Amino acid sequence: MSRKKTSDLWWKNAVIYCMDVETFLDADGDGCGDFVGLTERIDYLAGLGVSCIWLMPYNPSPQLDDGYDITDFYAIDERLGTPGDFVEMVRTARDRGIRVIVDVVLNHTSDQHPWFQEARRDTDSPYHDFYVWADEKPPDPPGGVVFPDKEDSNWAYDEEAGRWFFHRFYSHQPELNVANPAVRDELAQIMGYWLEQGISGFRIDAVPFLIETEGLPEGAIAEPHELVRDLRSYASRHRGDVMLLGEVGLPPEELVAFYGEQNGDELHMCFNFSVNQAMWQSLARGDATPLAEALRALPDIPDDCQWGNFVRNHDELTLEQLSEDERAEIFEAFGPDKSHQLYARGLRRRLPPMVDGDQRQIRMIYSLAFSLPGTPILFYGEEIGMAENLDIEGRMSVRAPMQWSDEPHGGFTTGDPKLVRPVVASNRWGPSAINVADQRRQEDSLLNWMERLIRRRRESPEIGWGHATVLDVGEKAVLAHRCDWGENSVVAVHSFSEDHLEVTLPADGAQDAVDLFAREELHPTDGSIPIKLEPYAHRWFRMRKEGQRLPP
Repeated sequence: MSRKKTSDLWWKNAVIYCMDVETFLDADGDGCGDFVGLTERIDYLAGLGVSCIWLMPYNPSPQLDDGYDITDFYAIDERLGTPGDFVEMVRTARDRGIRVIVDVVLNHTSDQHPWFQEARRDTDSPYHDFYVWADEKPPDPPGGVVFPDKEDSNWAYDEEAGRWFFHRFYSHQPELNVANPAVRDELAQIMGYWLEQGISGFRIDAVPFLIETEGLPEGAIAEPHELVRDLRSYASRHRGDVMLLGEVGLPPEELVAFYGEQNGDELHMCFNFSVNQAMWQSLARGDATPLAEALRALPDIPDDCQWGNFVRNHDELTLEQLSEDERAEIFEAFGPDKSHQLYARGLRRRLPPMVDGDQRQIRMIYSLAFSLPGTPILFYGEEIGMAENLDIEGRMSVRAPMQWSDEPHGGFTTGDPKLVRPVVASNRWGPSAINVADQRRQEDSLLNWMERLIRRRRESPEIGWGHATVLDVGEKAVLAHRCDWGENSVVAVHSFSEDHLEVTLPADGAQDAVDLFAREELHPTDGSIPIKLEPYAHRWFRMRKEGQRLPP
């Protein structure tokens, strides 16, 4: 694909930064982050090199599921500010060259939502059919309970309605009936409303559940994927460069259908869960083989579509695509204590404590994630090496307040209010040791290194746009892959070993391999390029052909 065809497909070469507004920065001193605080830190994100902010839910909510239990899809949680504050944040971000996408929860509402309150009061109300009901409790679908530590069934009885309602997640989150045309129209209208506020797209929660027909009459939905296609079409008519990022936790051969079988007419981007889990498996073993196999197994996707790569996200580190033995191997390496584990399928920790703060491994893994074919996605605090707070229940442990300085509460708020969530308290991982202010002044800090990594990634469209090939370098602890786009090629080499190694790259006609992070140019000998690797090395090279001019 030529450069002229890529100008409006911004998500192909973006750097996305996910945050929870309530834990980012508190401007008014009430202990809860807000949009005024986020706006104050837009310049920080611009300096970091972020090109897109992804906001976790910010709508009114009882806060029983960190905002994913919504009572009004068209409003702003008053703790976070006003609609005017939201629009000012979007405007400021746009002025700094940063787009904004937002979480949209289309599967369910809170049981406190006016729709459900009306539905339970009057079974003849149009809103009753906004949800999935049964007079007698149906059997649960196999493996259907998402949170087995909190729920033991997908059906809950509502005393007021005198009927059973279906829920995929918590019993306080009744599932919407997406077979109802009125519900589909409402979902489209929600997306249209927020697009009119200036955002550039959506992260859609739990997409496979959105199109499932569980609890609905047979034949209620003739073609499940039609809903995703219709939402994509509607959003694109509102804004031609809109992007839909989907959470689709399925194996690649099943996930690919969510991009759309009709020339990519559904999601623009999906999280690459299979590669992420293989990456952790490789790190646990010191062997790049699982990751190499996962990359080779990725199916082709439409030209307009993309993979979303990440190290950690806002949920538990899910390992559900691995076998029980493989999960046990990762638990043993990175979370042996039962308090580290969740749902028998994941870890509720961030990367730095899992590798005991080893900067070599931390930097290697983030370099790797940014070099993989696709678009990199950061979770707030990763740029400084924040840890989790295991005193916070469940998967919320990774959502502690951002650590801005060594001041009280990590500079997250002023005064001494009750915080929306406690800061990381340990001496080793808390704000006194890890914070933005200190790292900005340390030349070799993780933050300054991450800024250079992001800048180099944004200057390397070969990774976002190109075709990736895993290279055989004769060393199982090393992953080497090449991204080719037009006449340009970038090769990334990452070592999962604690030993010094030497590997050989195929030159493939290149005159030089120009190191993108060091002042070094390597020259081929007999058609190959020898490379020396330090323990947990991470190296990127742009391959220069004879007479080719490269960017600096």
